[in-house]
Amino acid sequence: MAIEAHATAKYIRTSAQKAGLVLDLIRGRDVNHALATLRFARKGVARDIEKVLRSAIANAQNKDGFSGDVDRLFVAACYANQGPSQKRIRPAPMGRAFRVVKRTAHLTVRVAERPQKVVAAPAGPVGEDTKRPPRKGAAPKKKAAAPKTRAAKKATA
Repeated sequence: MAIEAHATAKYIRTSAQKAGLVLDLIRGRDVNHALATLRFARKGVARDIEKVLRSAIANAQNKDGFSGDVDRLFVAACYANQGPSQKRIRPAPMGRAFRVVKRTAHLTVRVAERPQKVVAAPAGPVGEDTKRPPRKGAAPKKKAAAPKTRAAKKATA
């Protein structure tokens, strides 16, 4: 049975859209590759996502039944949900006011253990005997004619 764990960081001071761009980079990758990607990503939210990913890895290690091999973990799912927004007022010309919306996001990273690959031997003989028979109603394949050279054309003419 594969171990699955997750971690969530709430009220991160970024928009969910900006966080989603970075989360798209690590979705489906193994955790070591994802950590390296986040380390060199040129977005400020990458540091927060790295913290959440490390927390999810630690949560998986503390679960019962974990194999102990962190290299088998991969990012099964990661997403950013929109959190509450802070509304602020910015003074504008001629006595008006503009609204500034300071957005927050809830980041969730879910890691899971890859199942071990089991290699099975082939069941039957390999070669010409294993080809499927032709479909009913299918025309037999014609062999391609060899291209004629000028000399061969003159000889037949």
